This record gives sequence, C-alpha cells and structure tokens, in this order.
Amino acid sequence: MDLRQLRYFVMVAAERNFNRAAEKLHMAQPPLSRSIQQLEAELGAELIDRTSRPLSLTPIGQFFHDQAVQILRRMDDMRAMMNAAIATEKRRFTIGFVASTIYARLPALIREFRAELPDVELSLVESTTLDQIAALKEGRIDIGFGRIRFEDPAVRRTVLRREALIAAVPLASHLGRDGAPISLAALARETLILYPSTPRPSYADQVLSLFHDNGLTPNVIHEVRELQIAIGLVAAEEGVAVIPESVRRARTDDVRYLELAEPAHSPIIMSHRMGDFSPEVLAFMQITARKYADWGYPVPDALLAVDNARGM
Repeated sequence: MDLRQLRYFVMVAAERNFNRAAEKLHMAQPPLSRSIQQLEAELGAELIDRTSRPLSLTPIGQFFHDQAVQILRRMDDMRAMMNAAIATEKRRFTIGFVASTIYARLPALIREFRAELPDVELSLVESTTLDQIAALKEGRIDIGFGRIRFEDPAVRRTVLRREALIAAVPLASHLGRDGAPISLAALARETLILYPSTPRPSYADQVLSLFHDNGLTPNVIHEVRELQIAIGLVAAEEGVAVIPESVRRARTDDVRYLELAEPAHSPIIMSHRMGDFSPEVLAFMQITARKYADWGYPVPDALLAVDNARGM
C-alpha cells in the first residue's frame, strides 16, 4: 500500500466511476482498476461495490475511505508546512575570531554584513587561530579572523593588514611618563604579561619572538588566558604587555599606551575553506574590501580580485 493507491481510491470514491476518476487522474482506466484491485487484495477485503450504478463503497470501503482521507490530508498539511519552513529558513554563516580582532574594525564589518544580508543567520564564535583552522575544515565556522600563520592545504589565508604593536604599562609606572616611545629593552626589565597561555603557538609566541629577534629575554614572564586579563593585570600594576594598537580602546583610565621604539606588527588574517566562494563568503570579502578602502587601509589583492574568486 502506498500514497498513490490511496489517492486513486479516494478519487474513485469521489467520482463513483472508474472512467471519470481516470480522467481526473490523467491516466488510463485499466491501470486505475488494477491498482484498486491490488489494494483490495492486499487488504483482503472488497472496498468498492462494482454491481451498483453508480459505484458505491462497501461498509469496509467506507471505513477505509475515512482513514485514507485523514492520511492524505495529514500528508498535504505536512508538505505545506515543510515548504513554508524551507522558504523561510535562513541561511547560516558563522565567523570565528580571536579576541583582539574585535578591536580591529571587525564589529563594523559584521554590522555591514548584517545590513546587506539580513536573511542570513549570523553567528560569532570566539576561538584561537589554531581552533579556527580545525573548525573551518569541519564546517563549524565559515570564515575566521586570527593573527597566527598556519599552513594547511584545506584553508585559504589572506593577510588583511599588519597592525602596529604598542606597549601597555601601568598609569602610575615611571615608564613612558615623557610620552616617548619605549624600547623593548626597557620592557624586558619588567614583568612581561603574555596571552594566551594556551594553546600554542599563539600571539604570545609572536611577542616572545619580537624580544628574541632583538637579542632580548624578558626577566619575568606571567602568562594568562586572555587579552582582557592581561590588560587588567597591567592596570593592577602587575607588569607590562605588548598588544595590538587597536586594543588601546579597551581601557584608558588606568593604563598608559606607548609606541615601541623598535617598530613591530601583528598580522590580521582572514581564513576560509579552500575553494569555498559561497555567496556569504564572497559578500564578506567584498564588504571588507570596500570598508578597508573607506578607512584608508591598503586593500589586499585577494579582496580586489573577489569578483573573479571562483576562478582563483
């Protein structure tokens, strides 16, 4: 027994004539008759009294008809609900980000994306760059913003820009009271607060490399889990930190921010799955290119070529 047979039977019952029912069903009469006979054989009961004119249902046929009508109505309702759900279902797009990129214009890009694609359900997930690589490959996020370079053949990486690094020191500290840039050597003599403590490699390793590349080793290192804890400890006069320039917006009343005497930078990297140029990914790339131009940042070639992205 299948839905097709139920519909055939209900149509015959409604028309009380095989020929008229066949016309309504856009089929020949013999196959319709065979289908009803097969249904009766499967049920082991006669459903239609073929001796009457017009045709009529047997008592068992009337009972079966009532049940068939309910089943078909329920199926039609379910189909309508599914069609409505599919029509209204929002596309989903998930962005992964490391905490410091929130200060580096990412919120403005997100607002622009929401405004241009209001039908897309946007989700944000804070995660380390390393976690983002795994999440991209597993489909848990669609695009990621981080600061660490990881090579993976399944992930396409675009350096959006290289953000200047600065020092954060306690407001009451003697460091930088004259407002002059501070040397890495002076910072190395203080307790250096690094973040994140795990997983590694991370931004913390970028900062350590900056000191090591200049022949310096910090005297004391205090590792913490995240950026905000690092800034809070600086405010508590527990040490100093090297942070991306945009993070200076996070706290201004009890922390002093100083330029570095030895210029240094940390990249802001956008990553997505290799070969994934979905409408949402392309839209985010186009928005980023447009906003970077508005802000006066150099626009990476990978974003300028976004219209030809499918061929890259």
